[in-house]
Amino acid sequence: MSGSLALLMATTLLVPPAPVAVSAGDLVIYGRGYGHGRGMSQYGAQGAALAGKSSTEIMNFYYPGTTRAHAGGVIRIHITADTTDGLRVGAVNGLRVRDLGDGTAWTLPRTRNITSWSIDSYGTSRTRLRYYWAPTKRWAVWGGRRIFKGMAQFEGPVVTALVLPSGRQVGYRGALRTADRRGSGLDTINVVPLESYLRGVVPREAITSWRPAALQAQAVAARTYSAYHRRLRANRDYDLCDTVSCQVYGGYGAEVGSTDEAIADTAGVIRISGGVPVIAEFSASSGGQTAPGDEPYQVGKADPYDGHPGNPHNTWKVTVKRSTAERVFGVGTIRHIVVSSRNGYGEWGGRALRVQVTGADGVRTFTGEQVRYKLRLRSTWFNFG
Repeated sequence: MSGSLALLMATTLLVPPAPVAVSAGDLVIYGRGYGHGRGMSQYGAQGAALAGKSSTEIMNFYYPGTTRAHAGGVIRIHITADTTDGLRVGAVNGLRVRDLGDGTAWTLPRTRNITSWSIDSYGTSRTRLRYYWAPTKRWAVWGGRRIFKGMAQFEGPVVTALVLPSGRQVGYRGALRTADRRGSGLDTINVVPLESYLRGVVPREAITSWRPAALQAQAVAARTYSAYHRRLRANRDYDLCDTVSCQVYGGYGAEVGSTDEAIADTAGVIRISGGVPVIAEFSASSGGQTAPGDEPYQVGKADPYDGHPGNPHNTWKVTVKRSTAERVFGVGTIRHIVVSSRNGYGEWGGRALRVQVTGADGVRTFTGEQVRYKLRLRSTWFNFG
């Protein structure tokens, strides 16, 4: 269809409608929600709290059929921002270093001339300790070539300052240890009590001015998610990372009073199903309809709490330049876009599962997630307008 873009919308449940012709130009896309939509809507939790629901009622709604339990202990977090070959920390009173090969620990001296300590690789699966000597501005090996029998960790202070490649220091509770990066240096792992870890997670995953019940629900969800992954990764060097690929974790500097209180009010509480922690996934906004998953507690159902006035993601509209769409889809001049299958939950037939793009140079089929990524959309619940 020369000079125009025909857009066909179909679902797994309905016969595809007739083509809809629009004027040539940029793509206008309407959408709902932000994220995958499984489990708890974070904005929905706030909406439920505004409606007077307790954190327990919020969890019952978003994780139906699960029950309350408790978890404690420590968790191991990969600090991805530390891309150096070793582990460097600021010198501080009470700092100790522990050889994880045999468990031996030493208290390190605190002098004004030593400003930083570093655990570095030494040979195969071994480490050594160095310090930065301020008068000469050089690194030196500590204690006559102190060589550890395995990996090592810094411990002792309530908060230890990790020195990042940029020189910026970030504080972390618990211990900071090394993990072998399989011959290409060392990863930095924060080994921290679960409750202390949450103090650096909940304020990064929720809006700290939200109602207490919403923050409490976020604390329970984050704690449960952590317990679930810790159980799966017992034989690995770490349980979770510190980015959106896991849960965003900012360490000591992220802590806020309102979320600290929510964590304390729900201390140790998690959700279980079949005697084990549930996945407890969450995303920013369900768009008014949660998405189903593989577990019995991951159900697709209407979410009446997500659409409150404070949620900017319940519905949205974006415009994508036609040239951008044609570049990322790689089919030349676009002629048709067909959403060939959806999940069947919600407006337009729900979230897009498969999308077929026809252009002058051929036809390509993408998943809904691929289209979301290529066009930088908030979710896979979209419709071309």
